[in-house]
Amino acid sequence: MSGKALHEPKADRRQDPASPPTVETLRERITDLERERDNLLATLAKDQPLRPYQVELIKLQDHLEATQTPMIVLFEGRDASGKGGTIRRVKRFMNEKRARVVALGKPTAEQRTQWYFQRYVRQFPAGGEMVLFDRSWYNRALVEPVLGFCTKEEYRDFLKGAVGFEKDIVRQGTVLVKLYFSVDKKTQEKRFARRRNDPLRRWKLSEIDLQAQDLWDDFTEMKHRMLERTSTSAAPWTIIRSNSKQKARLNTMKVILNAVDYANRDPDLDFTTDPQIVISGRDELERMDQERDTLGRPRR
Repeated sequence: MSGKALHEPKADRRQDPASPPTVETLRERITDLERERDNLLATLAKDQPLRPYQVELIKLQDHLEATQTPMIVLFEGRDASGKGGTIRRVKRFMNEKRARVVALGKPTAEQRTQWYFQRYVRQFPAGGEMVLFDRSWYNRALVEPVLGFCTKEEYRDFLKGAVGFEKDIVRQGTVLVKLYFSVDKKTQEKRFARRRNDPLRRWKLSEIDLQAQDLWDDFTEMKHRMLERTSTSAAPWTIIRSNSKQKARLNTMKVILNAVDYANRDPDLDFTTDPQIVISGRDELERMDQERDTLGRPRR
């Protein structure tokens, strides 16, 4: 064997980008596409019971536009409680020109010097429009005090001002629906684990999420205070039990539809909410107080 042969480089066995894909590569791609197809079909099957209510949401939207009525729906709750998925399904078939989702980030330095509610008011609906807040001014009642993003004085001022602020909203003709998504601690932890392990969901896992389990009791206390101070006859809270995402989505649509006496409502459709899923703010407070008594915890 010649010296030249001994020193010849080995052939590069990597696939040339310009060459046709191998059978193995094609099989892997087909497997991925089949898995994606199966996931989409499973999602469609789960969402099928929502379709009649999504049709009703379009009728509701038409009614709001015809009567020039503005509508606000607040989605609050713990992290991983299913707010985002529900919002997507509520809005999926609605006219995007008349329905908006608002999810505000951190306030700017300028906004921190303004009236707290000001940046939310800027997002309010015009007549005939619906705005869905993915978290709202209630950040100051829940997340901010637990994580130290506001002072005690700012928190107290918010609780004093929120009730009057919402009474003004309702008095001036806006339909206001306040929803709190309630998930238990074990279910939340499972959903966080899925976010950690699924590359398509990992973006959902925030620094706040990582603290949510450790601060569970603190968030529970803030929830209790919020319901106690801000669930009023003019603007009551509605609790959505969301351990089952499918049931939470269906019942949320029913709550929104029941908030307005809109035209052409389907008389054959059941708009009754599940009492195991939809609970009034007052009943939730009573349940939380009973739980405290059972555990021997003092009422603050």
